Amino acid sequence: MENAQNGDNKNKVPLFGARHVQCILMFFGVSAAFAQRVNLSVAIVAMMDKSSANPDFEDYQWSEKTKSYLLSSFFWGYFVTQIPGSQLARRFGGKITLLLSVVISALLALLTPLSVRWGGWQLLFGLRLCQGLIQGSTFASVHTLLSKWILAEERSSLGTFSYSGLAFGSVLMMLVSGWIASSALGWPGIFYFAGLFSIIWGFVWYFYGANTPRECKWMSEAERLYIEGAMVTTSKSEPLYATMKTPWLKIFTSVPFLVLLLAQCAYAWGFWTMITEIPSYMKNILKQDIQSNALMSSAPYLAYILLTFVFCVISSFLIKRGYTSFNVSRKLFNTIGYWVPIVPLILLGYMRADQSELALVLLVIAVGVNTAGNLGFLINHIDLSPNFAGVLMGIANAAANVMSFIAPLTVGVIVTDAQNVEQWRIVFYIASGMYFVGNLLFILFGETKIQAWNYPKTNGLQRNERDQI
Repeated sequence: MENAQNGDNKNKVPLFGARHVQCILMFFGVSAAFAQRVNLSVAIVAMMDKSSANPDFEDYQWSEKTKSYLLSSFFWGYFVTQIPGSQLARRFGGKITLLLSVVISALLALLTPLSVRWGGWQLLFGLRLCQGLIQGSTFASVHTLLSKWILAEERSSLGTFSYSGLAFGSVLMMLVSGWIASSALGWPGIFYFAGLFSIIWGFVWYFYGANTPRECKWMSEAERLYIEGAMVTTSKSEPLYATMKTPWLKIFTSVPFLVLLLAQCAYAWGFWTMITEIPSYMKNILKQDIQSNALMSSAPYLAYILLTFVFCVISSFLIKRGYTSFNVSRKLFNTIGYWVPIVPLILLGYMRADQSELALVLLVIAVGVNTAGNLGFLINHIDLSPNFAGVLMGIANAAANVMSFIAPLTVGVIVTDAQNVEQWRIVFYIASGMYFVGNLLFILFGETKIQAWNYPKTNGLQRNERDQI
């Protein structure tokens, strides 16, 4: 009877419903959070050299060492609150934790110009550290929300779309920062833009965001019943799930999760190597300064966003038509996202100075195709444990954040002479090796089956829940 009712509800479910609106709102929430994260990266050029922007604003003669401290300060705080943030999201719901992480951080973004005037780089360092601490729950909040809203067959498409907001936020800041810095607003306007964008999103999210379909007051009853009927966690068992303790030991001894964690670390190593170090390689070896050109520097992110939509459509088509299972789909797109970029990444190390345009194309392909991995590992946390998806993301993202530190430091150790192409090739081979091993482990040991520790210990409930899968 329940299956028949669920089938009737499916026929009445709108093609574009509340779950799609939630994903769009999460997309812009992630965009806002990431805009705050990268705003200093694009503003610091004007802050240290007023001749490159509006000369009416004061600039600061910080050393390269101080600059590196400032650019890394956000991530020190961000790392610390990944796991605590995931626990808060699970306890209080993803809506409030996502709202607070983005909006409170936005208020600090608005105070950034004032902090620089009052306390110099030291106060700016502290402010950025606080922003990182506050935003530690962002991804865990999104994962918690997705686990309540998105059906299994839509997980790869709608889930990945939500996270593509990070690329959109980066592109947005890159495209508008040059114009804002040269305008009457000067470099402070870059922080005002990111802050106001985030606060406007916060107002919309407060009124239209919801932790679960049951809390959403404006969605159709048919869509709500359809989503709840398809979810592993039913409304009847929700109180039991809410009081479950996090099974830390079982999580850290779960082979599928440990493999997922390693795959996410490998992705972070390769991604941050491409984004942070290749521009330096192209400037020193290929004599092409893409960082000074907003369109060129945003090209890889634009490709990332475009191909995200392409891969989401393909994945959704393959799963809904029954051509691939969830397990095959995760591993197929993870392989595309990890192994295809290996070729252009290695070829980059063999480009000549007169092949800078081809090198940029290779970079765009490598970064763009890399997004396919998000349809693999990025939503696999929800596959393994819908009830602890935010916790799994918090743990894995904390480990991956360490890679975002270690990868640039490793480059600094290897590349002692920025003009030495042989040293840069070692960097690219290491990143390629990370991609290869990370995906190989995911193919061999990764799973999409819900793990036993996802459920409460009540045997009857475990049996009934498994019957629904």
